[in-house]
Amino acid sequence: MMIHFWFLIWLSIGLSLGEQFYDGTLCTSDVNLPGTRYTCDSFSPQNCQTFLVYRANEKFQTIVNISSLFNISPGELLTKNNNVIIKSSFQILDPGMEILVPIDCSCLGRFYEANVSYIFPGNMAISNVSCGVFEGLVKSVTLNEANPSANATLQVGSVLRIPLKCACKDKLSSIVGVRYLVTYPFVENDNPDKVSKKFNISVADLWEVNHLETLATVYPETTVLVPLKSEPSIDYDIPASDKPPNSPGFVPTEPVEKSSKNSGLKKVYISVSVVGFVLILATLIACGLYIKALKKYKAKNVNSSTPRSPMTSFSTPRSSQLSGPTPAKSSTGSCLSPDLLESIKYSLGNYSVEELKIATNDFHEETQLMDDVYKGFIDDAEILIKQTRFEDTRQVIDVHSKINHVNIVKLHGVCYSDNDFSWSYLVFEFPGNGCLRGCLSSSNPSLRWNCRTQIAFDIATGLHYLHYCMVPPYTDMNVKSKNIFLTRNWRAKIAVFGATATVGSSKDHDNITSIHGLVSEKEDIFAFGIVLLELISAKEDLEGNSLIESIAFLGGGASDQGGCFDHLRNFVDPSLKEEYPLAEALCLAVLAKACIEDDPLHRPSMDDILKVLARMV
Repeated sequence: MMIHFWFLIWLSIGLSLGEQFYDGTLCTSDVNLPGTRYTCDSFSPQNCQTFLVYRANEKFQTIVNISSLFNISPGELLTKNNNVIIKSSFQILDPGMEILVPIDCSCLGRFYEANVSYIFPGNMAISNVSCGVFEGLVKSVTLNEANPSANATLQVGSVLRIPLKCACKDKLSSIVGVRYLVTYPFVENDNPDKVSKKFNISVADLWEVNHLETLATVYPETTVLVPLKSEPSIDYDIPASDKPPNSPGFVPTEPVEKSSKNSGLKKVYISVSVVGFVLILATLIACGLYIKALKKYKAKNVNSSTPRSPMTSFSTPRSSQLSGPTPAKSSTGSCLSPDLLESIKYSLGNYSVEELKIATNDFHEETQLMDDVYKGFIDDAEILIKQTRFEDTRQVIDVHSKINHVNIVKLHGVCYSDNDFSWSYLVFEFPGNGCLRGCLSSSNPSLRWNCRTQIAFDIATGLHYLHYCMVPPYTDMNVKSKNIFLTRNWRAKIAVFGATATVGSSKDHDNITSIHGLVSEKEDIFAFGIVLLELISAKEDLEGNSLIESIAFLGGGASDQGGCFDHLRNFVDPSLKEEYPLAEALCLAVLAKACIEDDPLHRPSMDDILKVLARMV
């Protein structure tokens, strides 16, 4: 009896092992079904090396782009699995070209997954990440479960955990000799017959490993597992599509009878929709009545009182309060009502000198990052501390009270000395990877080319915001690599420790103000050009003009021996090991040279700079 008992247990385990199913619901579906993720347990292989298929597209059209997406090196894609027709990491691939991506697949809990991280770029829903960027290799419902707080806190630079679908082959699989299970996403006009020809397997094996009935329906935006007995390779002679453009993107089959469960769900959906419509209608009616009453109340107040000018106030969680500046008014008026502006509060913490001394070990030189700038810890959080003249403090606070931008270091608070009123301290956030200069000097391996172009774009975006999106504009930011900090995700933030506001006092001074503003903006652009040269070469301009002189070859001032590209290769940071597109490096160097032109009027605007950099990120 005992032997019979263990045999039944072994048999039940054996039947459950290696069984993966097909999920025919859309990638954007919010339901979990067998096949939404591939399952495993303690008896399953715990990890394996396998592959998935990714298709080149407009955003990811080179080996460098695709390898960056999957957090691997370009060399891992330029293997015998893919290099039949791919010769270079920077070769532009045909749209839809299928690339075999090697992955480490692990059994984590109840499911297999291959984890990668993705920096959210903004301007898209989380479903666009799963079904667009990653082409259905992870369903939206899985992505939401892996990042439970994403919908509430998702912003530019947020890091998402991407649990890609994968599975490991099982010894008890009914298909003998299987070594790899390759995750393959279906697209429109694709079908199992094409898949079998691409990988030189039988359609029957494809049906069997995915537990599909013969001639079952398969849909776009879903995945199947492709069982292979040797290392995978794709037959690129199989055309991407031999169907008319308007043909359905799935294999036709006999209709499946709808279950009573689906019918019940349909009734629930209809009921919820009706209730939702009634609630929305009631909300709209209530809003209408509220607005009508508000207008009546305002009209009454206008007739009985004199309007006040809006004032921005500073409230502090540390028991002290600073009065804030009156917001500058645009000559064309504001799209925000004075009532709303009057209600805006800017929170600023008030720190004591003792707190800052403890945070910096009494301002020890080991905590000093540069002149008058220190790093410390308060409440287990890293901070930047900038010592500044008392009379300049108000100006910096004034600037930051109007700033709300992801590429600018946030001001947390201020500290006034109890005895010496000539100095004060400003407390800023500390982006986790420190200043750009430090990262370039240490030849950090994470600063690959695409990371550097993104940093350049982030800096330009921050400067554009300060120059064009603030009233009045703020310029002369003392832009340099030591004042630019990098987050844990290698995104750049400008530290605004001081600034010059381009403000006019009367019509008689409009021309002077305009010229001053233009000159100040062009000074920032010159400084930005120097930062670009540092990003390209990793060199620091210690001698004043050494970086400028090192790109003289772009203007014909250097010998032609070896050519322009040889000079450029010698200028580029050697730690990049030539893993960068030479054309982009030349473009960035030419842009930097334009920014440091002697005549300020010949330098590009931040608008022009952004247009150039936007093509590289």
